Amino acid sequence: MLSLAEFLNKTEFILSDILRELRKKSNLSQEKLAQECNLDRTFISLLERGKRQPSLTTIFKLSSVLGISHSELIKIVEKKIK
Repeated sequence: MLSLAEFLNKTEFILSDILRELRKKSNLSQEKLAQECNLDRTFISLLERGKRQPSLTTIFKLSSVLGISHSELIKIVEKKIK
């Protein structure tokens, strides 16, 4: 069984990979995604590299622009954790 720290670390990188994949499937640059979400491009880069974690509000913004429900985004993360 994973420790809490290991679980959180794994989750960070899974989420970062999913965000990058969804952004690319949507044919959006980091810059365009950032503009659509009213976020900074460097923050998108940090999210995609697992260096920062999004707030709940940011997850809602990102999922909306990426054309996926926030609950579906979380389900994808949960599936990849298992």
